[in-house]
Amino acid sequence: MKKEIHPDNYRPVLFVDSSNGAEFIIPSTVATKETKKAKDGKEYPMFNVEISSATHPFYTGQEKSLDTAGRVERFKQKQAKASKK
Repeated sequence: MKKEIHPDNYRPVLFVDSSNGAEFIIPSTVATKETKKAKDGKEYPMFNVEISSATHPFYTGQEKSLDTAGRVERFKQKQAKASKK
C-alpha cells in the first residue's frame, strides 16, 4: 500500500449489525465512541449499523417483489382526479 495517501484516522473498525449481531472488521475513517472485543479476541473501535449484507434481503435471497402495477394504477387514478380539477 502506498504511504501517506490515507487519512490519519484510517484504521480497522468493527461494524456490528444491530439486527442480528453479525460482525465485520473493515478499515475505515468513521468516527466511533465505543470499543468492543471481536471474535478474534482483539479490541476494535465499534460502529453499529442497522443493516448489512448479512441481513439485507438482496443478499439473503429473501427479496420481496413489489406490486408495481397496482402502484402505477393508483398513481394514474390520482393524476386523473387532479387534472379534472
